Amino acid sequence: MATRATIEEVASAAGVSRSTVSRVVNGSTAVSPEALDAVQRAIAELNYVPNRAARSLASRQTHAIALIVPEDTTTFFGDPFFAAIVAGITGALRGSDYLLNLLIATDDPGDKMASFVRNGGVDGALIVSHHTIDAFIERVADAVPVVWGGRPVHRREGDYVVDVDNVAGARTATQHLLSTGRRRIATITGPLTMASSGDRLQGFRGALTDAGLVPFAEEAGDYSEASGADAARRILATGTPDAIFVASDLMARGALTALRATGIRVPDDVALVGYDDSSVALSTDPPLTTVRQPMYAQGEAMAGVLLRNLAGEAPETTTILPTELVVRGSA
Repeated sequence: MATRATIEEVASAAGVSRSTVSRVVNGSTAVSPEALDAVQRAIAELNYVPNRAARSLASRQTHAIALIVPEDTTTFFGDPFFAAIVAGITGALRGSDYLLNLLIATDDPGDKMASFVRNGGVDGALIVSHHTIDAFIERVADAVPVVWGGRPVHRREGDYVVDVDNVAGARTATQHLLSTGRRRIATITGPLTMASSGDRLQGFRGALTDAGLVPFAEEAGDYSEASGADAARRILATGTPDAIFVASDLMARGALTALRATGIRVPDDVALVGYDDSSVALSTDPPLTTVRQPMYAQGEAMAGVLLRNLAGEAPETTTILPTELVVRGSA
């Protein structure tokens, strides 16, 4: 008895990803004409027959979507960014028939999360705060339509992305510091396993290059308050900058604590700019100058794109939201 061809074999023969084959089989429009033709030819050549049970599950609507956050619960519940994203998503879902499932995990031992999604637990997924090391997320993205909140480091054909202009936001923040006469400017980045961190670092470096300067120092954190304090202490171990651009408000608050512990005054000695314009920015003394990213609007847009996709429409694959500098006492 001949072995039935697998979806992986079809993908290999067509020279595309498994998820692209899945999209073709399930009738998605988020596939280029070239990829569609290649997959259809591979299906015909291999006499591929989709698994009947899987197709049945794919066609059965659960009226549920998942928000997948590959972080630990301390990070999720401690960062106002996630609260704003969830608020935006639930706002967009309020007028729909869909319920939101929240899945928080830094790993997927036993493949439980991916199996839940693959076995028809939800119709689609929203994914935020993803890292290059989150391999289990790829298995989820192969199973159902997804919308990424923030550009994935390795974006694939047909991926839907809702992001903010992180390069422009960081550039604007750094230009503001330059406009106040600061020249020894350091940065505290987020984890460089995330595209948002790399984009903010790119914007920071670009502004300094335009001014004929080089970074005073670059240290990485993990978007937590404690990591911001640790990174600031590492910067101070090499000397004293006159400004620091920090890639999140939480890390900026940690940096402010570390600066004050050494007797450094903000903004007199060191100006400080954060990123997010979350509630944290107003909790510090002085309040943080920061880059406002529209977190609620991002969550709302992510859910809107997914709902249109699930309804059979063809939304834009990329949505970029603007940022805005908010000047307060720290710079």
